[in-house]
Amino acid sequence: MTISMYGIKNCDTMKRAFGWLDKHGVGYDFHDYKKEGVAKADLERWCKLVGWEALLNRAGTTFKKLPDADKEGLTEKKAIALMTAQPSMIKRPVLVRGQHLLVGFKPEIYEKEFV
Repeated sequence: MTISMYGIKNCDTMKRAFGWLDKHGVGYDFHDYKKEGVAKADLERWCKLVGWEALLNRAGTTFKKLPDADKEGLTEKKAIALMTAQPSMIKRPVLVRGQHLLVGFKPEIYEKEFV
């Protein structure tokens, strides 16, 4: 089954995930959402699978620079709008394999999934 990997090419976490997948011979198609964006429909589907809280990168500088009014009272709808407008707010990487979704990079989880 094809794996689609979403993220930002120059992100350090992405580089670790690329390295791990390449080392273990796991093939993937890469979608750079900094350059190509992410469809709102994809974000909505991902939120149904893992929840918007798992996708929104609150630790990143893009989120931290938001006005307090944008950070307060977050809902799924508001989070999806923020992530659509500024894909840097999406945690990375996002791996999609069929209806299965992995968010973030943890070698031990990749080991269970792919080896």
